[in-house]
Amino acid sequence: MIFVVLGAAFAVGALGYELGDLLDMGPGYLPLVLGLVLAALGVACVVKAYVAPDAPPSDGGAPPSDEPGDDGATAVEQPDLRPLAGLEWRPTLMIAAAIVFFALTVDGLGVIPAIFGSVLLAALARGGVSWLRTIVTAVGLTVLAWVVFVLALQLRLPLFGDWLGG
Repeated sequence: MIFVVLGAAFAVGALGYELGDLLDMGPGYLPLVLGLVLAALGVACVVKAYVAPDAPPSDGGAPPSDEPGDDGATAVEQPDLRPLAGLEWRPTLMIAAAIVFFALTVDGLGVIPAIFGSVLLAALARGGVSWLRTIVTAVGLTVLAWVVFVLALQLRLPLFGDWLGG
């Protein structure tokens, strides 16, 4: 349902922009199409969940036991009442921190330092990665983002923000 709600929200938001057509796309065309695709995927997930729910795990064809009073029926598994018990908190928090860091610093620091810092934070989500590998990855992703967004797409993004005198 989250996909449906987010997709519908983006599609409705895109209607505020000029749509254009397939050969001459306006600024609202891509968000509209992506929002509709996301909503459609959400509907497909909901339909699949109700039409063909996952089958319960089989017992591997184990023969019924010879215990008295045991008719071979398996016990019903109780659901885990601790849904967050198996959640790995470090990756979850570090990825969220990387996103928040980028959102809060992209205007002040600029695109290059914000991306570099976000990649460094995201790298902390996985333990055991060397700092050299992390820095090389951060530099590579920062350069790739600069090439794609600034050079190729010609987006007017401040490379270095006001906080750095840019």
